[in-house]
Amino acid sequence: MTLTPTTHTTDVLVIGWGLAGLVAAGEALAAGRRVVIVDQETRTDFGGQAWWSFGGLFFIDSPEQRRMGIRDSLELAREDWFGNAGFDRDEDAWPKRWAEAYLQFASGEKRAWLRERGVGFFPVVGWAERGGYGAIGPGNSVPRFHITWGTGPGILAPFIAAAEQGERDGRLTVLARHRVTALTTTDGSVTGASGDILASSATGRGEPSSRQVVGAFSVEAGATIVSSGGIGGNHELVRAAWPSRLGTAPAHMLTGVPAYVDGSMQAVSAAAGAHLINGDRMWHYVEGITNWNPVWPSHGIRILPGPSSLWFDATGSRLPVPLFPGFDTLGTLAHLRQTGHDHSWFVTSRQIVEKEFALSGSEQNPDLTGKDLGLLVKSRLAKGPTGPVQAFLDEGEDFLVEDDLEALLTRMQQAPGGELLDIERVRREVIARDREIENDFTKDAQIGMLRSMRNYRGDKLIRTASPHRLQDPSAGPLIAVKLHVLTRKSLGGIETDLDGRALDSTGSVIPGLFAAGEASGFGGGGVHGYRALEGTFLGGCLFSGRQAGRAAAR
Repeated sequence: MTLTPTTHTTDVLVIGWGLAGLVAAGEALAAGRRVVIVDQETRTDFGGQAWWSFGGLFFIDSPEQRRMGIRDSLELAREDWFGNAGFDRDEDAWPKRWAEAYLQFASGEKRAWLRERGVGFFPVVGWAERGGYGAIGPGNSVPRFHITWGTGPGILAPFIAAAEQGERDGRLTVLARHRVTALTTTDGSVTGASGDILASSATGRGEPSSRQVVGAFSVEAGATIVSSGGIGGNHELVRAAWPSRLGTAPAHMLTGVPAYVDGSMQAVSAAAGAHLINGDRMWHYVEGITNWNPVWPSHGIRILPGPSSLWFDATGSRLPVPLFPGFDTLGTLAHLRQTGHDHSWFVTSRQIVEKEFALSGSEQNPDLTGKDLGLLVKSRLAKGPTGPVQAFLDEGEDFLVEDDLEALLTRMQQAPGGELLDIERVRREVIARDREIENDFTKDAQIGMLRSMRNYRGDKLIRTASPHRLQDPSAGPLIAVKLHVLTRKSLGGIETDLDGRALDSTGSVIPGLFAAGEASGFGGGGVHGYRALEGTFLGGCLFSGRQAGRAAAR
């Protein structure tokens, strides 16, 4: 049966209502344009995957940094970014320009622009991606990870409010359950999109929804912005894009984003002439744990670890320097993929867990998400793990808790995949580490680093446990955590110029077509290069969405 499409006409069409799309729509509305937003999900998912985020943002020389005694500068951040990114391709020309523009934004108006919209920040600055290779290698030289007060929902709030005001004013139309299957091209210009209307679905936020088609639609637009996200929810696409430099793709992965992050707009954009670049660059975590209370299929949560836990591969070999918890995400991923096994292990203590284990995601941080000062003080500074961490200790299938080392080793061996462990090697590493910790001097680089980190007030206050023996009964019980690869971000995407205008394979602008957010590699088709400095994904959505929205409105 042929369905007669419902047709809409607008100045600016935004495909995808995540953070980048909402920012772009807000900029177009502020410029006096009429806007249509389409998304394949239900209105419950308004805000997209940013709602689930921890709300981390990258700033340079911020007031929060200065109050914590952190000396940062644009020059230092530029050295870190480009040393981290490792740009080495001809197609990195626009990503490098985007990187420089984003650094200017992060060191300049970004914070004030957000503060004007009512966005606040937790006063303690985190130190993510610490590197450990040398002054010009990967990693952040100083702490730059600023947590939004309100986490993901907090960063979304002003842009959702602007969209809702646009709806009340009659200048914004939001079309839920509208899945784009084609971009409309007229005389070489993109003039809108068409696709399927999906059946109504009563699913909750993040839950998979029906794909039953009940109608068709088309939108005629002066400008079209693709802000549809990446591929992290589609393991088939992740494996197809997996690069050999990261070893073989895991047979088993957890999923760190909802199922609707399916990469469906990649082929649609390419069919309209958009140039997709750096598709083999991706950002996945190796500290994934199976969610005991899942929302979407294979739902995983990331541990944001402090530096104290011992890290072993599936066979019981300790990870090499500097692959300590929280130091080099992709370096650790590449190393573990060379082992031929899909999991690894933390061996740690309750004292370390209660001080150092944070869980990524708005729903895993009710104190910060709910802006609850009382709960914040109780959960972050009082003795014991946070409520969400305790729930994983009690219910999580990847957590093993025992009072002594021998009992813990036995449990690890009995767990799925535990038969691979060389238990004697794990035992020897734990005993040797505990012996080193009792001396003021050490040859163990991890012990030296964690002692150094406690010189930073932020780490000493909430992120780095006082150094102690893992087998110290007063720090126990002992805990082993089985870790999995957790899919997350696409670092490549649609190549764009600094206005977010999509480019074709010759480098020419495709009239009428723009891209923003993860769909554009957070800017230019890959602003991060091979590696991200953390706190830069939401920021990339903000900046690329703002650039595309302003340009599309002109």
